[in-house]
Amino acid sequence: VQLQASGGGLVQPGGSLRLSCAASGFAFSSYAMGWFRQAPGKEREFVAGINWSGGSTYYADSVKGRFTISRDNAKKTVYLQMNSLEPGDTAVYYCAADVFRIGGRRSTSVYDYWGQGTQVTVSS
Repeated sequence: VQLQASGGGLVQPGGSLRLSCAASGFAFSSYAMGWFRQAPGKEREFVAGINWSGGSTYYADSVKGRFTISRDNAKKTVYLQMNSLEPGDTAVYYCAADVFRIGGRRSTSVYDYWGQGTQVTVSS
């Protein structure tokens, strides 16, 4: 099983980034997916989630209206489009897979598989 996150980097406030997470080794289309982030000295927190089909999405209040989660089951990839980035969005971003297909669960403990993380830094 592998989840490979990519797309992080340094961006100025107000800028955009698109994160990708490529999955292999499990039945991707049967799993809900989530994006989490962890800033230095803070706990890992839920950012966005999507159900197995892509028909339902969920967001933390702090990113609602700025971030969009999507998935392509044919490519076994989940995306996080991040717009209007703020310094408070600086963190390592992780993708995760949840066998509970409905999606949207916010506790890190329920997710079955995790990616290695990609650093997002928002700074002028």
